[in-house]
Amino acid sequence: MCGLFCTFTTHMALILHIETSTPVCSVAVSLDGAVLFSRTEWKGPSHATLIGPFLDEALRVVELKGQKLDAVAVSAGPGSYTGLRIGVSAAKGVCYALKVPLIAISTLELMADTGLRSGSCAAFTGVRPVLDARRMEVYTALYDLDGRCLEAPHAQVVEAHTFDVELATGRIVFVGDGTSKLKAVIDNERAGFDEALVPLAENMAGLAERAYSDQQFVDMAYFEPFYIKDFVATVKKQLIPEK
Repeated sequence: MCGLFCTFTTHMALILHIETSTPVCSVAVSLDGAVLFSRTEWKGPSHATLIGPFLDEALRVVELKGQKLDAVAVSAGPGSYTGLRIGVSAAKGVCYALKVPLIAISTLELMADTGLRSGSCAAFTGVRPVLDARRMEVYTALYDLDGRCLEAPHAQVVEAHTFDVELATGRIVFVGDGTSKLKAVIDNERAGFDEALVPLAENMAGLAERAYSDQQFVDMAYFEPFYIKDFVATVKKQLIPEK
């Protein structure tokens, strides 16, 4: 899932967007790349209870437009294992019901694109989205200011000197909820931090529109979220008294 910008064509589409990779749950609808509807719940995670009502509202907007939905775009990860499964399952359900194709958008690509479009990255030479991945680990990738992916998404253990090489040659802005871990260990004036940037459905419109124009769809039968790491269930320890 590397490569942010594609060749733009004149074909426009009515697209439903779903983003559930973090505790924030969001759904949006766009037409010709412009957002018509957006619903976001910041107090999460409660995706399982929210996604149904959000989708009902979004599909009512599509119905009121008097047009057929052209595709569904889903934020495909990395991120929360449970959140991603809920989002992808919901996206597939709509696609099967309405017989429309599925578009998968890298969550890190979405974050980088959001930062670049906001203009907050102008003072830097690169943008590195970072998502919390437990302990001192993050999911991350690196993009230049033209949106080119310079380092593919991966899990990275964060230490004081982890990003010294790239900070020695450029100014990097770190965006996303993983920046709190980085700020605690990175002391470098060439590093910037934007912890407030969150992947949202309403910001998927541009990437999804380009993917639709280029017919970049995924196989619904086999598509799975991009977890990067295998899911590990945790079990609370319980002391058993001796007999």
